[in-house]
Amino acid sequence: MPDNPLVKETILILGGTREAAELARDLVENQPAARVISSLAGRTREPAPLAGEIRTGGFGGIEGLVRYLRETGVTRLIDATHPFARQISANAVEAAKIAGVPLDIRTRKPWPKQPGDAWIEVETLEQARDAIPPRARVLLALGSQHIGVFASRADVHFVVRMIDKPEQPLALPDHTLVLGRPGDTAAAETMLLIAHSITHIVCRNSGGTAAYAKIEAARQLGLPVIMVGRS
Repeated sequence: MPDNPLVKETILILGGTREAAELARDLVENQPAARVISSLAGRTREPAPLAGEIRTGGFGGIEGLVRYLRETGVTRLIDATHPFARQISANAVEAAKIAGVPLDIRTRKPWPKQPGDAWIEVETLEQARDAIPPRARVLLALGSQHIGVFASRADVHFVVRMIDKPEQPLALPDHTLVLGRPGDTAAAETMLLIAHSITHIVCRNSGGTAAYAKIEAARQLGLPVIMVGRS
């Protein structure tokens, strides 16, 4: 039970996505008696403001998450993490069972391929790396922790977009770093692709609306997208 007797429900959102932020806002607005906590991995130094409470950092595996659920009096667990955040999602399933807390999974559906999309569909980042043709100029739309896979492609120029400036130089031998969030519109993403003479995009099929503008822009420009699917 929640620690505060005035709080009827304590909701923990495993977040970090736009949908998780929208969910936190809706819960705070529509359930004023509930305590709403959003848990972030902490990869972004200055995350966008969120409604309710925020905790940052990992839990320490399944046991750590179980301990947090019990100590905090969580009555409802919502997994609204990135679809490729497989470890925390797997931990959430086990921890919810052990702690006896209901689990609500809000995983985004993958993007469906549309007419005009030039997708090269692969299963792994390694396959994506190998699918890039020599002398390509690639928008690498991946998290910083996945960039090292492409370090062996010295014959490719990568354009890497990151929200925060990396603490260490990127391992890529030939690259341009662009700081900022993805554009909200296809027009904004089109300008980026043209400005950097992009010939290919590498991304994961994360679904949702936050990162879809680049897919629309690629479709309009006829650019191939090397799309890593969900295994």
